[in-house]
Amino acid sequence: MISRIWHGYTTPENANSYEELLRNEIFVGIRGRNINGFQEIQLFRRDLNNEVEFITVMWFDSIEAIRAFAGDDYEAAVVPPKARAVLSRFDERSQHYEVRERVKNE
Repeated sequence: MISRIWHGYTTPENANSYEELLRNEIFVGIRGRNINGFQEIQLFRRDLNNEVEFITVMWFDSIEAIRAFAGDDYEAAVVPPKARAVLSRFDERSQHYEVRERVKNE
């Protein structure tokens, strides 16, 4: 399992619009692609002094599945034009981590 982590930042005024865009368009579009090996996406939000940080964590079975999502340069950020319009800054490259253990409370 590979986890893909990415950070984006908005102004406080754009934060709710960006979150709505993620939930209603971007995440729906990712799920709609039916990428073999894509497991899930998680969204985190944190208010900072003069900006709002968003973190997405995507779960994939393999690097090959990530390539199916992001292309051959799989570390490149995938940021649609509508998202770029409301983000003040973002990671140009995503970080990828091998998931060594995942413990769930059952």
